Amino acid sequence: MTKIIDLSQEIYEGMPVYKDLPQVKVTVHNSHEEWNGIKNPTTKTPAVHKLELGEHTGTHVDAINHMEIQHKGKSIDTMPLSMFYTEGICLDFSHKGLQELIEPNEIEFACKKANLEIRKGDTVLFYTDHYRKHFDSENWSKGPGITTASAKWLGEKQIAAFGVETMSPGVPGISNKEVHHVCGDMNFTHYENMINLHLLIGKGRFRFIGLPLKIRGGTGSPVRAVAIFE
Repeated sequence: MTKIIDLSQEIYEGMPVYKDLPQVKVTVHNSHEEWNGIKNPTTKTPAVHKLELGEHTGTHVDAINHMEIQHKGKSIDTMPLSMFYTEGICLDFSHKGLQELIEPNEIEFACKKANLEIRKGDTVLFYTDHYRKHFDSENWSKGPGITTASAKWLGEKQIAAFGVETMSPGVPGISNKEVHHVCGDMNFTHYENMINLHLLIGKGRFRFIGLPLKIRGGTGSPVRAVAIFE
């Protein structure tokens, strides 16, 4: 029996966003009462919502043009769909604390411990349990992250992408900017703000899907990321 595990945050007004990115706003654009010709209704039942949000809201994937200025033109709508439809593995780093770094040798050890290998074209997910411990708290922005060396190591494996539970793939002020640069230079990407990764630990390989919206010139996109076990 096919099992689908949702890896995506809800999108709602007031949700946490990274630093100075646009806040999420959700308003009723059309109501059923309006459509039915009811004047001055006491309630409004949504028929259409208006959404105002950034491309990098909630569970999302970065486009290559987001990484650095020299990647101008490599927008989300130009990236091959095969990057977002891959095989996947999830590695256990739930022992990592706030702002701790993940090094290449630790990734290798996690693979051996789980009897998993990173293959060309994979999506590699990092379970840190940061979402369940710290979402929407004062420590939400202080999650663990990979080092620049780890990003290069993953790039050399020719993965399609990696994914994290945190709002940034590296630790801000330490490795985050550099990790983005490596992704751009080595032509792979990453997902941020993932959930339910604990449900993937010990389950082996799975089908990963994280299709973005087809935003013309987009620097990224929210996704409905899922892991599928057949």
